[in-house]
Amino acid sequence: MCGIVGYIGEQDAKDILIEGLKKLEYRGYDSAGIGLLNDDGVHVFKEKGRISALEAAIDRSVHATVGIGHTRWATHGEPNRENAHPHQSASGRFTLVHNGVIDNYEKLRNEYLAGVQLKSDTDTEVIVQMIEVFVKDGMAVEAAFRKTLSLLHGSYAIAMIDAENPDALFVGKNKSPLLVGVGAGFNVVASDAMAMLKVTDRFIELLDEEVVIVSRDHIRIMTLAGETVERAPFKAELDASDIEKGTYPHYMLKEIDEQPAVIRRLLSAYQDESGHIRLSDDVRQAVLASDRIYIIAAGTSYHAGLVGKQLLENIGKVPTEVHIASEFGYNMPLLSKNPLFIFISQSGETADSRAVLVQVKKLGFRTLTITNVPGSTLSREADHTLLLHAGPEIAVASTKAYTAQIAVLAMLAVEAARAKGIDPNIDLEKELSIAANAMQTLVDQKETMEALAKEYLAATRNCFFIGRAVDYYVALEAALKLKEISYIQAEGFAGGELKHGTIALIEEGTPVVAIATQFHVNGNIRSNVKEVTARGAKACIISMEGLNEEGDRLVLPEVHDALTPLVSVVPLQLFAYYAALHRGNDVDKPRNLAKSVTVE
Repeated sequence: MCGIVGYIGEQDAKDILIEGLKKLEYRGYDSAGIGLLNDDGVHVFKEKGRISALEAAIDRSVHATVGIGHTRWATHGEPNRENAHPHQSASGRFTLVHNGVIDNYEKLRNEYLAGVQLKSDTDTEVIVQMIEVFVKDGMAVEAAFRKTLSLLHGSYAIAMIDAENPDALFVGKNKSPLLVGVGAGFNVVASDAMAMLKVTDRFIELLDEEVVIVSRDHIRIMTLAGETVERAPFKAELDASDIEKGTYPHYMLKEIDEQPAVIRRLLSAYQDESGHIRLSDDVRQAVLASDRIYIIAAGTSYHAGLVGKQLLENIGKVPTEVHIASEFGYNMPLLSKNPLFIFISQSGETADSRAVLVQVKKLGFRTLTITNVPGSTLSREADHTLLLHAGPEIAVASTKAYTAQIAVLAMLAVEAARAKGIDPNIDLEKELSIAANAMQTLVDQKETMEALAKEYLAATRNCFFIGRAVDYYVALEAALKLKEISYIQAEGFAGGELKHGTIALIEEGTPVVAIATQFHVNGNIRSNVKEVTARGAKACIISMEGLNEEGDRLVLPEVHDALTPLVSVVPLQLFAYYAALHRGNDVDKPRNLAKSVTVE
């Protein structure tokens, strides 16, 4: 579900599609495929694993000037060749690739495809089979394509070829990003402009519920109802760093959207041949030899560390402390005999953390850096490094690095348990995949979070976030995101602390966002909400499916309770983004802040 490319023109499509897919590798994937259309029909090549495996499987003698390609991360159905894209209709006439998740695919399958034998376990195949069913019932291909898309609930970006019509690519989009690239005598389709910048720098952005018929010399955009839409292309004037932003208005929004792919990429990076998460033996031994872990970090990384403490203690059974780097360096506590110091830093250049690293190395203690930047100072100077594999994070307000840090800390916690011979009581590989899918669902709900931001933050001067247990740590991060880029005075509090002073700040209309994802404190946090509501607060409850009650403003897809911070933070990041956007702020470069704090 991670990347789409398409080409129609006069050149051989194979290499153009493959190069485009390589540009989309950063999104994470477990299989890849292309479909090529020529006078002999449609030729589909797809393989599990890397694009290099796909390249080796392609028949180089096949020459085609029309084609589509796809990189997939498994959502419906295991990662294998049968579930890889493209998917074909029963007769082989229609060949289709799809990004996104179709929520009602089972209902559609039962209603429209009772007599069709499906070849895969995917939601995607339902789409292409439905199109063929409608065509066989007498519909024109374009009408069948539009009708099928109108029946889909969920997110999709789709490109399709018709064996009986070599002069068109059929394209549609809802929530998942998709662009049409404009060339001379050719046109292309891509999930991200960077995939096709080598062949064109002119792109047309597609809006939700739009359909496009792309030919070599013409691009026709329409609504699902068939009404024509006119939209001029824009020129993607990108330098090397801009390429990472693609056509997003801000790096921050793109980096929020990338989070599901980052979790999947981390799984790929740290899985062994059997599919289990496996860290290096040196890291395992460092954890096993320690009697206490000290996490040293700052800002967002500190908040990730707080979540990591809960993971390491509850899963790995390792006593863990979390310290602010700038405080620890000048106020070192009494240490245990065999500590392991973990330094968390997106850039790996945080000066306060490095000051602590220098001190503890002089004391002879073991050190581990969790960072997004290989070769950074903290990575070079620590004994061990775990990389975040998040790709460049450009926006000052960290998003994808935060969730990547939590995922890596979860992996470390599971490895700590296994190294000690303890059952971690979580299938982390499976649960991280579920969390990634839940994150994808939430990044597709931007309109909801934009509406909530307008409702709660349009005219406010302050905002409070409350939570209990791990939700309190997420509340801290949510408040930081909001204050960083919107300049609204925002604070995160433990729900039980309200009556110990904070509730004095509640006035009529004060926004209070409550996070409720933990069963054992669900009743407590809801009581806290009643306390602030009674004093005039404008409460917004964000709850987990299964704990939700009438009146909750957003219900999160259910995930393992240890991993809820990966999911609950996503809408709160969007909450902050839209609050800043509607206040006219520079979202990516907030005042007075730098991406990497390289001085103490």
